[in-house]
Amino acid sequence: MKKIFLALSLLFSAIIAFAQPAEKMIKVIVAPDHEDWTYKLGEKVSFSVMVLKNGNLLKNAKIVYQLGAEKFETKKDSTVLKEGNLKIDGGTMTTAGFLRCTVIAKIDGKEYRNLATAAFEPEKIQPAVEMPSDFVQFWDNAKASLAKVPLDAKMTLLPERCTETVNVYHLNLQNFREGGTVRLYGILCVPKKEGKYPALLRVPGAGIRAYQGDTKTAERGIITLEIGIHGIPVTMDASVYADLGAGWTNQYFTYNLDNRDLYYYKRVFLGCVRANDFLVNMPQFDGTNLAVTGGSQGGALSIVTAALDPRVRWTAPTYPAMSDMVGYLKGRAGGWPHIFDKNNPHHHTEAKIKTAAYFDVVNFAKQLKVPCFYSMGFNDETCPPTSMWAAYNSISSPKELKLYQETGHWTYPEENEAVANWLLEKLLAK
Repeated sequence: MKKIFLALSLLFSAIIAFAQPAEKMIKVIVAPDHEDWTYKLGEKVSFSVMVLKNGNLLKNAKIVYQLGAEKFETKKDSTVLKEGNLKIDGGTMTTAGFLRCTVIAKIDGKEYRNLATAAFEPEKIQPAVEMPSDFVQFWDNAKASLAKVPLDAKMTLLPERCTETVNVYHLNLQNFREGGTVRLYGILCVPKKEGKYPALLRVPGAGIRAYQGDTKTAERGIITLEIGIHGIPVTMDASVYADLGAGWTNQYFTYNLDNRDLYYYKRVFLGCVRANDFLVNMPQFDGTNLAVTGGSQGGALSIVTAALDPRVRWTAPTYPAMSDMVGYLKGRAGGWPHIFDKNNPHHHTEAKIKTAAYFDVVNFAKQLKVPCFYSMGFNDETCPPTSMWAAYNSISSPKELKLYQETGHWTYPEENEAVANWLLEKLLAK
């Protein structure tokens, strides 16, 4: 059985992999002096810095470094590493959070950058976002409106993507939006062999793109549905999405932010529930086993979907975005899309702050009732760890946490494997 799950995880890893950092000739290594990168409040941290070329210390490397709470680095200095290495006194923190050291080496006119982030009792981080008093009622009403909209499912077979054991379809469903309906598109992969199967909903990271579908997992006996969120087909040429990304979907995460009923993500969140409406009504579904997973925006949607839809039995979010977004207004890092940071003062209005609370992952995390497998890193600059811990600490249902301290907004193959093993074990358990 272990061999089976390992094989499945390796296949699954290819599907859930995210962009990896590019290798460079000059490597800047930064690390705190605790192996687990974690400290007690008031405890001092020291960062070691090395600049390497061909695996050896590069002497007389010029560096510039910054220190401070993540997203609020304040101390800046420069020096020359005569022997290619250095110890930097990072100081400490007296409140729970993350202290970051960012280093840029300037070699032959080029810059090479890296960072390390020390955690100070992150399990004590509490959310900055407040829970609206009618949060549950608002989403119950939204789901009731969705339930009145017929599925109107349209499946188009994609013969060129089918395998010997899996049929692949371009799926097209009807979704709810305020004042009307909109379509939801995705790639559905269904085992050809007659039988009953578990289902996995894959929710997307930010942006707009085509999707290929998860045939490898489907070949192992799991129905998979990979959805887009923008209400357009997900099988078009890449150039179309590039044009759309520069056009009407640019900054989509702020559209109608001052109105909770018209905000862009209301339709998106309901679309995830609508995707499950389809899955659980498939004649091939086993009637019980449904999971959801994704990274970044998809990590957020994984938590949101599991909180909104009691049919979901497991969720596996990776570095979830949209967590504790108003953190910036309380003097600490907030979650992607950084709506309330210092660069967006035009969003710092009472109406927008109020709307954001209805869509913040923290408030959905508080509603979770199913097991959650949560993974993240300390060096993530897109989804700051302070924001992700605020969401994780809000989960009261059974949860597992896998930390990959050095990762930024990317994943190790070992992390992908861990997520895959967890999901596959749950979905394929007899």
